[in-house]
Amino acid sequence: QVQLVESGGDWVQPGGSLRLSCVASGLTFSNYDMYWYRQAPGKEREFVATLNRLGGSTSYADSVKGRFTISRDNVRNTVSLQMNRLKPGDTAVYYCKAGLWSAGKRFEYWGQGTQVTVSS
Repeated sequence: QVQLVESGGDWVQPGGSLRLSCVASGLTFSNYDMYWYRQAPGKEREFVATLNRLGGSTSYADSVKGRFTISRDNVRNTVSLQMNRLKPGDTAVYYCKAGLWSAGKRFEYWGQGTQVTVSS
């Protein structure tokens, strides 16, 4: 079955950096657009970044532009999120998602999330 497993979440001080990774299995990774979302306590899950299946097109939420970078390795079936200049407002559980349109149907798979805490 399809599995997405995130790692790399941790506690970090404001201004620090973290790198999240998500390893996918059970799917043809290079066919999927990949996403990062996050959910802070008491808030809805929100979009953070996306990278298309070939790695040539990215998009970011305004709140993370210039600080976060999404990348992928289609050999290692991995998508990463480099997070720099972290702020307390970045505190959330971060989730990766794989998405694909096929024959008019949408297929999406989510990981279980990894906790990022930014505080002094």
